[in-house]
Amino acid sequence: MWVGSDRIGLHFLFFSDIRSSNLGQDRTGTETEYRIAFELNIGPNEDRIALHFNPRFNAKGNINTIVCNSFEAGRWCEEKREKTFPFCQGQEFKIVIKFILSEFVVTLPCDSTIHFPNRFGAEKYSVMTFKGDALIRSIEIK
Repeated sequence: MWVGSDRIGLHFLFFSDIRSSNLGQDRTGTETEYRIAFELNIGPNEDRIALHFNPRFNAKGNINTIVCNSFEAGRWCEEKREKTFPFCQGQEFKIVIKFILSEFVVTLPCDSTIHFPNRFGAEKYSVMTFKGDALIRSIEIK
């Protein structure tokens, strides 16, 4: 469970081709030929998402775009799109998400940051989910 000023550090690896991976990944961890993206969701449960962090290399009509949003009452809220896209296919990267009461601060590779409001205003979130075309190498919660 996250509290106040806690941080989470995530270390990822993107694969350039599903056939080049011999790590035994099944559903997550490798890119597909047509859709290349991943998402990280944080919230009180899987039906309410306070932070939807979704870098898209080539997915849903977006190329090299980061989409952030929240999901509540069965609907997506107003999304925020970032022009910064410091990810490279086939390379490892690390992101750090800092949670404070008013916002999430996501530090990306090259030390660029994204600020996204904590729209629910909660002090704690107990659920973090991940899916998509990257392999999580490590997770560190402080």
